[in-house]
Amino acid sequence: MTTAEIPEQRPEAPEDPDDSTEFFRAIGKQLKLLRERAGLTQKQLADRLGYSEDLVSSVERGRRIPQPEFLEAADTFLKAGGLLIVTQEEIKKAKAKAQVKHPAWFRVFARHETAAVERHEYSTHDISGLLQTEDHARAVFSMRKPLLAEQTIEDRVVARLARQEILEGWPTPEASWIIEEAVLRRPIGGLRVHRGQLEKLLQVGRKRSVELQVMPQDRPEHAGLSGPFVLLTPRGKSQLGYIEVQSFSQLITDPEEVRILAAKYSSLRAQALTPPESLALIEKMLGEL
Repeated sequence: MTTAEIPEQRPEAPEDPDDSTEFFRAIGKQLKLLRERAGLTQKQLADRLGYSEDLVSSVERGRRIPQPEFLEAADTFLKAGGLLIVTQEEIKKAKAKAQVKHPAWFRVFARHETAAVERHEYSTHDISGLLQTEDHARAVFSMRKPLLAEQTIEDRVVARLARQEILEGWPTPEASWIIEEAVLRRPIGGLRVHRGQLEKLLQVGRKRSVELQVMPQDRPEHAGLSGPFVLLTPRGKSQLGYIEVQSFSQLITDPEEVRILAAKYSSLRAQALTPPESLALIEKMLGEL
């Protein structure tokens, strides 16, 4: 069998929170207290540390597991005297116990994604989960039909943010995205959320390990009309394909089917704007808001 197909069960029931959730919230409260004592906004602290405002906000709310590098930088800058650094060992233990609550149909792909040395994605309807801000992710899950339970929405947001650690560690996978221009013009969650999302795309798109391309609406030829897909290359293993549509998902392992997807992706990269042109377009969109 070359594909794995699992229908999503909806409505999804909420899951019990684990103890690590409260621990990460406590770390976040410490960071918030230190930041406010320094008279800084989340954006100001983020700018000074070289991180995104979205990351600082997520850590303070306990929705993102803080990385050691972030804690060390924050501890030094906020003159915390080791208050944040001393928690690193406990964070590692809590992280190991933490339940990342992906829906059942997504877990197999998530495991392969974690081990990938290359990741390439073509998006047609929404921003990739690895690129979403917390507010954008919450807006996406909140508008799902049938409706998700409130706790399920929170679990999905936390799990989505946890996946983004893939792009923050070292070594990072070689990653690229091709995103339809229409996706970038759709103000999911409202203008404030949309602005934050475009700003995050610019930040991620400037990483050395990332190439972000926009497929403009005026292209007379288009290799991706069959829909979105992801290409993964796990370390030491053959490339895989992944397709998700409506309430079904497929992990594609057949070499010929994967080859066809890879050929489509190569054509899409040639048809889309170059990475510098794409970032310039996103900056222009931001200026128009």
